Amino acid sequence: MNQPQTMSQKILASRAGLPHVEPGAIVEAKLDMVLANDVSTPMAIKGFKEIGGERVFDPSRVVMVADHFTPNKDVGSALIAKEMNEFVSSNHLEHRFQGGRSGISHMLLAERGLILPGELAVGADSRMVTHGAMGALATGVGASDLAAALVTGRGWFRVPETMRVELGGELGPWVGGMDIALALLRLLGPEGAHYQSLEFTGSLVPGLSMEARLTISNLMVESGAKAALFPVDQVTTDYLKDKATRSWASVASDPDAAFSKAAKLDVSGLEPQAARPHRPHDVAPARRAGYEPVDQVFIGSCAAAHLQDLRVAAQVLSGKQVHPRVRLMVVPPTPRIMLQAVREGLVETFLAAGGIMGPPSCGPCSGAHLGILAAGEVAVATANRNYRGRMGHPSSRIYLAGPAVAAASAILGRVADPAEVLS
Repeated sequence: MNQPQTMSQKILASRAGLPHVEPGAIVEAKLDMVLANDVSTPMAIKGFKEIGGERVFDPSRVVMVADHFTPNKDVGSALIAKEMNEFVSSNHLEHRFQGGRSGISHMLLAERGLILPGELAVGADSRMVTHGAMGALATGVGASDLAAALVTGRGWFRVPETMRVELGGELGPWVGGMDIALALLRLLGPEGAHYQSLEFTGSLVPGLSMEARLTISNLMVESGAKAALFPVDQVTTDYLKDKATRSWASVASDPDAAFSKAAKLDVSGLEPQAARPHRPHDVAPARRAGYEPVDQVFIGSCAAAHLQDLRVAAQVLSGKQVHPRVRLMVVPPTPRIMLQAVREGLVETFLAAGGIMGPPSCGPCSGAHLGILAAGEVAVATANRNYRGRMGHPSSRIYLAGPAVAAASAILGRVADPAEVLS
């Protein structure tokens, strides 16, 4: 008789060719997809060569994305892009994203259906957890593990324990995926999910869009999560029906599977949230998160810049003007989202309000490119980290928030609840 297992256990057991795996066990497992970006690729290629790599294990299972420094911001980034291009061409990789086809890697992977339910994926980027939104076990690895994965198509894992996270209640006005994610970070703290695989359940889940799920999964690494999985349901099926690039099979935890921990969040009465500098877990309602003047608002990143998020921001900004002191940066995450934002008039709304549009990319999120903060400046960002110096000078300060709060803050020149603008 098979022992009961969680989603993560089932995925790892399947890819390791085992009937069952226990939390804490070390397993070697077959990978369904491997991601490299322009931060991790140079070190990974170096490691690839050092271990005798000649060709990647499967050209259809490797994705390379230039997203942090694109368009090339300096000679160094141009050389990285050149090295990536040469590696992609010599290995005949099927999934190359650069130039006008580039965007944020995790958003591209999701909208192209390149990681699917029940699959196992790695990438040298902590935000790989994002793809748990589709019921996949996706996690970040170091450059040396990435190099080995490129050669062998396999990775080693310590099987994580699984934490059950119950989401209930009803969402109020202007509250979305980012607000839920921030509220969860406040609840869990910086280590509350350390090396846990989170599994979301509860009455709220069936009504959450895939965009909201992607945002929530994305942020959970800030509490130490190894993975963050949503159930595979009708929302998943509808999202993937015109995106999936190959067949997939649903996976679900057994009814009597063992969970290491449990957490519960009731979103009823939850207001739009903001995380104060310099911790993603220092979260409070936006209306009382802070009153200092804001210099820049960034609507972008792989956390909360989906088309749904851009629509929300445009709704708040429509017919209004950005505060004279504020630089509003809007950076769509993929070319497809940019094009749809143009078609729907969202870009016109942002520009008419006094915003600056950036090319699909990570933008200023990691402090590498586009919209860097100066000494003492304050930003509100729909990003996922606000550590000291994250987006520029070490003395700058970053508030994290959803698109509604970001847009309202751009108008009022301070951290603001959208109700203050639209009342």
